[in-house]
Amino acid sequence: MNLIKQIKDSGIVAVIRGANKDNIIPIAKALSKGGVTALELTVETPKILSLVEMVADELKDEAIVGVGTVLDPETARAAIMAGARFVFSPVVNVETIKMTKRYGVLSVPGALTPTEILTAYEHGADIIKVFPANIMGPGYFKDVRGPLPHIPMMPTGGIDLTNVGSYIKAGAVAAGVGSTLVNTKETIDEEYCAKLTERAQQFVNEVRLARGNK
Repeated sequence: MNLIKQIKDSGIVAVIRGANKDNIIPIAKALSKGGVTALELTVETPKILSLVEMVADELKDEAIVGVGTVLDPETARAAIMAGARFVFSPVVNVETIKMTKRYGVLSVPGALTPTEILTAYEHGADIIKVFPANIMGPGYFKDVRGPLPHIPMMPTGGIDLTNVGSYIKAGAVAAGVGSTLVNTKETIDEEYCAKLTERAQQFVNEVRLARGNK
């Protein structure tokens, strides 16, 4: 499946921070079971490359795994070699975009202003991560999309069940969701994973409702 289409279909990218080799697979499977099939593992996580490889090997086509918080092209390339299929950044780094596209991987840099958003798109970004979205809100997101309707955008930062639908209605192709969906500081057991699947389903349902789908 086309990666952009898969992200759009789910509407949610799970941002997973602080996972480890013992809990990453249960977390990934619980999210996928709940309909969240785009999984972003942040690169400041210890031994991140081995975690990316584990998820890519275990889930295969069941979900797509990528990396986030990427600041430079060297990190992007290392993650891609480990199996990352998308690269998220908090900033616009042109060389990171170029490296990501060189290997045919989805590029999602972070930007906030219209100039930053357009610059990232003109340099080859596939989707622009509007970050930090919570500072500006859905109204700002809608206003920015007004003159830039051709650029796929998604909010990240402060997204929860109460506002994700507003961003989708404002034109977001998807939303990045962090600790309001996945909290790796909790005990990752069967009970937690069952609740995680339920939360994932709730987020996906909010996206569908916002799109007018039941």
